[in-house]
Amino acid sequence: MGIVLLYLVLHFWLGTVGGTCSQFNALSCDECLQLGPQCAWCTLQNFTDFFSINERCDTPEALLQKGCSGELLEFPVSNVKVLKDQVLGKSAGHTNVSYITPQKMRLQLRPGSQLTFQMQVQEPEDHPVDIYYLMDLSASMIDDLKMIKDLGSTLSKEMAKLTSKFRLGFGSFVEKPVLPFIKITHEELANPCRSVDHECLPTFGYKHLLSLTSSTEKFNEIISKQQVSANIDVPEGGFDAIMQAAVCGDRIGWQNDSMKLLVFVSDADSHFGMDSKMSGIVVPNDGECHLDDSNEYSMTAHLEYPTLGQLVDKLVENNILLIFAVTNNQRQNYENYARLIPGATVGVLAPDSRNILELIMTSYKELRSEIDLEVLGSTEGLQISFTALCQDGTIIPGHKSCSNVKAGDVVSFNVTVELKGCLSGLQRFSLRPVGFQDALEIELESQCVCDCHQTPEANSTYCSRGRGALECGTCVCDRGYVGPKCECTEGQEQISDCRAHEGAEMCSGLGECFCGRCVCHPSSFGHVYGPYCECDDFSCLRFRGELCGGHGECDCGECVCHRGWMGEFCNCSTSNSSCMSPDGSICSGRGECVCGKCECTVPGASGERCQRCPTCGDICSLPRSCVECYLRAKDPSEECAAKCNSLHATVSNSTDFEESRAALCTLQNEDNCLLSFSLVDSDYGSIIYNPKLYDCPEPPNAPLIALGVCMSVLIIGITLLVIWKFLVSVHDRKEVAKFEAEKAKAKWQSGTNPLFRSSTSTFKNVTYKSAGQQKSDIS
Repeated sequence: MGIVLLYLVLHFWLGTVGGTCSQFNALSCDECLQLGPQCAWCTLQNFTDFFSINERCDTPEALLQKGCSGELLEFPVSNVKVLKDQVLGKSAGHTNVSYITPQKMRLQLRPGSQLTFQMQVQEPEDHPVDIYYLMDLSASMIDDLKMIKDLGSTLSKEMAKLTSKFRLGFGSFVEKPVLPFIKITHEELANPCRSVDHECLPTFGYKHLLSLTSSTEKFNEIISKQQVSANIDVPEGGFDAIMQAAVCGDRIGWQNDSMKLLVFVSDADSHFGMDSKMSGIVVPNDGECHLDDSNEYSMTAHLEYPTLGQLVDKLVENNILLIFAVTNNQRQNYENYARLIPGATVGVLAPDSRNILELIMTSYKELRSEIDLEVLGSTEGLQISFTALCQDGTIIPGHKSCSNVKAGDVVSFNVTVELKGCLSGLQRFSLRPVGFQDALEIELESQCVCDCHQTPEANSTYCSRGRGALECGTCVCDRGYVGPKCECTEGQEQISDCRAHEGAEMCSGLGECFCGRCVCHPSSFGHVYGPYCECDDFSCLRFRGELCGGHGECDCGECVCHRGWMGEFCNCSTSNSSCMSPDGSICSGRGECVCGKCECTVPGASGERCQRCPTCGDICSLPRSCVECYLRAKDPSEECAAKCNSLHATVSNSTDFEESRAALCTLQNEDNCLLSFSLVDSDYGSIIYNPKLYDCPEPPNAPLIALGVCMSVLIIGITLLVIWKFLVSVHDRKEVAKFEAEKAKAKWQSGTNPLFRSSTSTFKNVTYKSAGQQKSDIS
């Protein structure tokens, strides 16, 4: 029992001096180093006699406070070692001139740590230049071919102003000679231009025609012998040609110490990736050199076009800078490609290539005026950042390039390397300026293994007389033995001592039993401790996502609140300042301050500080009924006495009272009169002094009001009658005027009345005939 109490006391003391490493429960020196660069391991033998083994891992400061001496601390520090540091430029006096310093270094980093070092780069003053001219010889480029017949001479003259070592080479390309990129009739295969009555060469993929040479005459001669060819689709096989020019270094003649420029000239887009599947070619490009004896690409009809990723890898691997010289209608496409290819530039080519010399010189000067670092090799598990210190004094954090650099200028870069975790072995990568042959080679080693493992003490007497080896202050037990000092035989541990009670889980399921003692498992959430691993510092209640509300410590599942805080979550302040009312009372005298907030206890009270209470009344309102009854009654009645007694109040007309103790009250009653009295609290109740009733409004004059109402009705009636009479008169006048107007417009006719019938009737005598009619009848 005494040992357990001593363990708990020491554990509490360690909690006050321990660092951030001990809470992760590292069980070995290697595990401790991997927790972070701030963690150290104590190799003192008796350091953990009464401590858990994980207490050996902590910050150096905490371990020193616990009693571990400095020479027994295993605390490797991240460092950098320069392996090769040759002076920059020709002034170095060495045969092998270097334009980068240092040239090689080794980094040793702890997981989670970072190192910053500086490298310098000098722009060469007389750098060898190799330019390989790769030209599209499809039929649309026939005028361009005529224009560049003297390019070798003019380009050589211009480059002589910038470098004394300049070489030129030449290659050409068209398209894969398969369907559907060309027509495959015998006539079309022999002469792809026959449809336009022109003689041209059969379609080919890529031809290497001139290796790099300083002879401009050979270059001009090769150009003069070239003929165009043709294909039927718009994109060309240019990326096939770039791949072969990059990987066939022996055939092309690239020099290791030269600035390698590949000038790609075309007026069309290029096929890439899986475009060749439409012709049945499904074998991926292997990135190898396939030039036959005649320097022609032999696998053009068998391998797919290279992908952009393959091109980037091979161009970077062979340190080749690409210049796209393309017509304006293709500029956007090749700018998109150039963004993915380190060091690539794009220039707009005139339709007949008349500006090719200017384009090449501009691109070359642009490349020479910028120093841009690239990272080569495996950087998995690393975080690398840069700060550029340019030649003009400009400091650009987060950048690894400088512009407007002149020959001989020196720029610097601060490089920060951060290691995320342990590496399986030595990792190598390099930093190289784009277009340079020189590079800074870096070897990186992770410090995840303690040096104390190199010198174990076999069969140490400290480990129960030779039952194990002593390594880094702890025992590594031989087979069959367990325990901090190998004191127990495996399988014979006193398991019952590792259970809190009979039937309980061994070490609460959070540890292992060694020799009747629990060794708690490490937890990523915090520290597990206790005789039975029953306690931890992370299983307490949380408030708003914070353990113990951020105002307490978690101890064995319960929050121990900091001073000034209380409650199960430690989220309640013990201060009453937030509950204080303006009058100095707590919650306006109508509630209690709980957890820094008012809880109103008086019915009807509300508000942040219980300041609102419509039904509570105040000191003057309570005796209102007593005072009103007393003032209305001529003689004090029993009813008034009962009302006053129920309020523990008495009424006095005396004016002899202490004004300092009295509260002067002024109220308004139902009749709008003002009540005035002084209220004094005594041991026997409230005493009402000098009650008064004043400023009552005058009663209304009933006869005057009645007379006024009658006169108002009479005047209104007469007024309405006059208005009515006026309106009727106006209406009648309008009607008369209207009648007179209609009468004046009427016109009477003197015709026969169609309804009139004469009173005389005329009848015809049918027997009467005239004399003339009789004669005619006789005849």
